[in-house]
Amino acid sequence: MDTQKQYYESINLPAVLSIRNVTELYSKFNDEFHSRDTIIVSITEGAEADLSFVQLIESSRRQAKSKGKTFKLSSPANGSVLKILERAGFIECFDQEDANFWLHKEVTL
Repeated sequence: MDTQKQYYESINLPAVLSIRNVTELYSKFNDEFHSRDTIIVSITEGAEADLSFVQLIESSRRQAKSKGKTFKLSSPANGSVLKILERAGFIECFDQEDANFWLHKEVTL
């Protein structure tokens, strides 16, 4: 196994997560998908996000899953990211996998 692929990469995102920089974020994620098996995304506390960011994260989750890679958030969604999820109706449609990814809610028995 490639030594580099044994370790995860944490991607620290800028404070503005919007349509204006979604192409840059997409490129960053895509580069990491080629060299890592696990990618952890760190969203800055107080970051300002829009729906394009949530869409990018959702498509990245699907890409990771289809390639057998791990893609996750370093901490639960909060602030404007959480508000976008609520306003766009994502949270009410979450399954357990979605809740675990976005909100870090594990299944409890």
